[in-house]
Amino acid sequence: MITLYDYWRSSASYRVRIALGLAGLDWQSIPVDLVEGAQRSPEHLARNPQGLVPVIEIDGHRFSQSLAIIDYLDETRGLGLLPGNAENRAHIRAIAHAMAIDIHPICNLGTARFAVAASNGGLTMKDWMQHFIAPGLAAVEEMLPGDDYCWGETVTLADICLIPQLYNAERWGVDLSALPRIRRVAGKLAPIPAFAAAHPDHARP
Repeated sequence: MITLYDYWRSSASYRVRIALGLAGLDWQSIPVDLVEGAQRSPEHLARNPQGLVPVIEIDGHRFSQSLAIIDYLDETRGLGLLPGNAENRAHIRAIAHAMAIDIHPICNLGTARFAVAASNGGLTMKDWMQHFIAPGLAAVEEMLPGDDYCWGETVTLADICLIPQLYNAERWGVDLSALPRIRRVAGKLAPIPAFAAAHPDHARP
């Protein structure tokens, strides 16, 4: 049995749940409550010294870092998440990384909490999230060519990174009205079973 240690609202965990669904795999979820600090427990630190989610146990191995896990699933289950030539793959990675490597870490719960606490009342969580998510997604909007998906006509790594980031944007009240390409892609992805099943509403313990 594949075991995924995750948190229902974690963007990184959400990405992996989508990829597992696209691969048609069955797995069991073991929640790690980030709000309660379970990621810093000795048990979880033994799984991942970074104290982060997700962590997956699959094929007799244990992996952390969502993009590494998705790469493994892509390579071992033939998901085709980086199709086309080297140029296309570079574009797909750039869009994915803009969200997973640039927007996500600075909007990580621990980072945002520290910033809000250090502001001595000058910032709220909503202020922080909107300040970084809104321009980050505006940049992603300009990176999209206007296809049905983030790049081309099939689901790619970029799409897997987009939907969790949009969930966070909506959660924190980011206005998406000026992002027609992103909204078009989101509408195309929403009914795909792997994306629908991975939604935090379904993953909440």
